[in-house]
Amino acid sequence: MKSTADHQNTVRNTSAIILVIGILIVASNLRPAITSVGPVIGIIRDDIGISNGAAGLLTSLPLVAFALISPVVPKLARTFSKEQALIIGFVLIIAGAFVRSTALFFLLLIGTLIVGAGIAICNVLLPSIIKDRFPLKVGLMTSVYTTTLSTCAAIGSGFSYPLTTAAGLGWQLSLLVWTVPAVIGIIVWMVILKKYTPKKTTFKGKTGGIFKGNLMWGDKLAWIVAAYLGLQSILFYVTVSWLPEILNDSGIEMQTAGWLLSFTLIIGIPGSFFLPIIAAKMQKQSILGCLIGMMGLTGYTLVLFGSSMPVLITGLVLVGITLGGGFALALTFISLRAKNADHATELSGMSQSIGYLLAASGPFVIGSIYDFTETWTVPLIVLMSVCVVIVIVGYQVGRDRYVLNK
Repeated sequence: MKSTADHQNTVRNTSAIILVIGILIVASNLRPAITSVGPVIGIIRDDIGISNGAAGLLTSLPLVAFALISPVVPKLARTFSKEQALIIGFVLIIAGAFVRSTALFFLLLIGTLIVGAGIAICNVLLPSIIKDRFPLKVGLMTSVYTTTLSTCAAIGSGFSYPLTTAAGLGWQLSLLVWTVPAVIGIIVWMVILKKYTPKKTTFKGKTGGIFKGNLMWGDKLAWIVAAYLGLQSILFYVTVSWLPEILNDSGIEMQTAGWLLSFTLIIGIPGSFFLPIIAAKMQKQSILGCLIGMMGLTGYTLVLFGSSMPVLITGLVLVGITLGGGFALALTFISLRAKNADHATELSGMSQSIGYLLAASGPFVIGSIYDFTETWTVPLIVLMSVCVVIVIVGYQVGRDRYVLNK
């Protein structure tokens, strides 16, 4: 009997370890394919001969894919299973990366959309898988996967330019490097699917269309949550797209600029881990919501007017905290503003769809403003204005109330 019990414990421990590895692999695929574009976006622009506005589409289109694909992922998971749907997501990331590794602008856009679709599938399913497989450790596993996501986003931005130039890979092969985690993901999740997944595992979500039966679309607070998520995402994706170009324009070498972007994202990692924990212990989070906006406002102001490296670094630290902590706080509001799991699911689908659609405009609009003004002053002032709006929205979203609480 003891031998049998020991064997069962060993099997459970092995299963848990493999699942944790699988979750970390999924998280590692959620951002590098996007953040790796920013540091080499100037090279891509010059190589293909496109405008800054058009180049901004390379980081805007994945967000469009997020907004369009996210609401239909539950149906995909019901048709197959969550594990099989994840593998489909990995395949799309790899296929899209190969399509976009061309010098044809049309295929570059198509490939970018496919990559975004693959990431969207993984993005939506990961929280559901964590809740299914680790129901008693949702908070811990969520912190682990968001920290992994942020870390890999920083790695993608930091190594992209050196791989392109110093390693001599060129931007096409440099972007293809980030398919490696997806390949590993396919292998790991095929093992999980075969050996560690109960039979007939299905996604238990609501049926119907994207809008049908989801009352969040008519709820004011739900739109405030969506706005906060969207505004935070605007800051993140504009920064990962254009910060290296902004710093390079101020006289910093592009390779250094890429590493400064990586530094900025790394600075935000502790915030992304601890801020949700702090927020969950507070009855009202308005102070945190406003504080994030004020730190962003100060940070982008220092980036604009900073005349020395210490001032610039201080600004980047504040921007990093704003990006990492603010985005994690935005995701936390989805849970805090919902009374139950069903409301949280509906709020998540609605707010992420609207939020990412709003964020998709950011890189394109900022790039177009630069094309028109030929200076990064106005784009930075726009980002500062977004931070002011975040302060206002942050106060509202942080109040102690719930969606659909009539």
